[in-house]
Amino acid sequence: MWGLLTSKLSPISPPLLSSTGVYRVRYVGLTLKIAVFATGCAGIVAEFVLSTLATYLSGNAVLQWTIVMSLMLFAMGLGSRLSKYFKSHLLDLFLVTELGLSLLCAASAILAYGLFGYTAHIHLFIYGLAMAIGILIGFEIPLVTRLNQDYEELRLNIASVMEKDYFGALVGGLFFAFVALPYLGLTYTPIVLGSINFLVAAVLLIMFFNLVERKKLIAGLFTLCFFGLLTLGLTARPIILYGEQRQYRDKIIFAEQTPYQKLVITRWKDNFWLYINGQTQFSTFDEERYHEPLVHPAMKLAARNNNILILGGGDGLGLREILKHKGVQKVTIVDLDPAMTKLAATHPILQQINQGSFGDTRVKVVNQDAAAFLKQDNSYYDVVIADLPDPDTIDLMHVYSLGFYRLIRKHLTRGGVMVTQASSPYFTRKAFICIQKTVRAAGFSVLPLHNQIATMGEWGWVLAVSDDLADEATLKRRALKTTFNDLPLKFLNQDALISMAHFGKDALTGAAEIRINTTVNPVLHRYYAAGRWDAY
Repeated sequence: MWGLLTSKLSPISPPLLSSTGVYRVRYVGLTLKIAVFATGCAGIVAEFVLSTLATYLSGNAVLQWTIVMSLMLFAMGLGSRLSKYFKSHLLDLFLVTELGLSLLCAASAILAYGLFGYTAHIHLFIYGLAMAIGILIGFEIPLVTRLNQDYEELRLNIASVMEKDYFGALVGGLFFAFVALPYLGLTYTPIVLGSINFLVAAVLLIMFFNLVERKKLIAGLFTLCFFGLLTLGLTARPIILYGEQRQYRDKIIFAEQTPYQKLVITRWKDNFWLYINGQTQFSTFDEERYHEPLVHPAMKLAARNNNILILGGGDGLGLREILKHKGVQKVTIVDLDPAMTKLAATHPILQQINQGSFGDTRVKVVNQDAAAFLKQDNSYYDVVIADLPDPDTIDLMHVYSLGFYRLIRKHLTRGGVMVTQASSPYFTRKAFICIQKTVRAAGFSVLPLHNQIATMGEWGWVLAVSDDLADEATLKRRALKTTFNDLPLKFLNQDALISMAHFGKDALTGAAEIRINTTVNPVLHRYYAAGRWDAY
């Protein structure tokens, strides 16, 4: 290892360049590259963990991922710049850097959850963590390059180090998507991530201990880091559960991180709430005021209700309402997250709420993106119910787009009806109008509806039929004559529907300036975000 030994890492004289020496030189270079591969893997997972944390705790996935990733990349540049001021003790510095990354990464989720209940600005803390981790990642890559400079010429050295770092990032990304998030969640993924950095440092320490200059200091730091990781592993779950509980007013009775979202069920007295990524999906206190208007006007207005398609609605509450109609022969429910539909089908609380609707032999569950399903499916449906999440992220824009509603129209039988949840006509008025105009532009006559839901606020839907079957005035007249006396409902009746179909004089203010939503120009996301912030 004559290259390392002639550097400032050690005062020991270099051995002769024998065949054994050449072998050892290659061995050192290979070890350093494996270390870079491992740290590259850990680094990308750290970015994903912090972005997911920021999204879950603060919302707005696009904003959080953009800021966290950008800050980390910027901080990596700062770390690289900082490394040039260190001219000696490079191996010692690399080991200390790895230990620092190990503890910071492992503690990231625990610190974020632990502090979440005490500050409304937890995203700022996560950004600070991202910066700190980014600086250390940026600091370590130049160190490895300089440690390896005596074993390869410049072009090979830089290419090989960067290559291993990028390859490690690919493996880390796949690990996060398919293993870490679905199976370890945000509780233990950071700890596994920190352990990778610790193991890299431990291997290097064991192999090159004679080259470490401050042996006692480094050994002491290793000991502290080991016990720190052990402590984090033992305390992670209770701390994170405590932090999650602080987020919700009511007792958490179920929590699961899936590859797509965070599912939480809470309980207060005899009522239950379902949250997805911290947002209320329903409360048994008043969920009928959402699900009955979503389902029954469409089912009553359709010429037939034999074959029904639900897009979203993985909790099964909309499905429960559909199955109250005697003519239903088949229901297909398409929900992206298999964990959600499995939970609704098997969890005792949700089974009780949705009345075991997933156990009905007429029900078929498909776990797929709604738009992708419609493009592949050749069936026709009498009623299509789009019970999809609020359009609060860019990745949801395609299921509120002009093309998506045109796809739905192609799958409707003659006399078929479509209805979509359309966010709030009060809190997100422009988004509500945008969805109406987009559905109308897809070739439908539309009837907007709204209702006051105590746990969610003023909420809205857009009921739609093909415009060659009825104009909007005819649609409204037909809807207001609808009765529901033959159905076992808690809330909806003819009078309620009449009220829901009427809006105040300011409901369409500025509607002419609002544009339709397309995948190329997803204006709905901007309307929704602006409306939400303006409302609060």
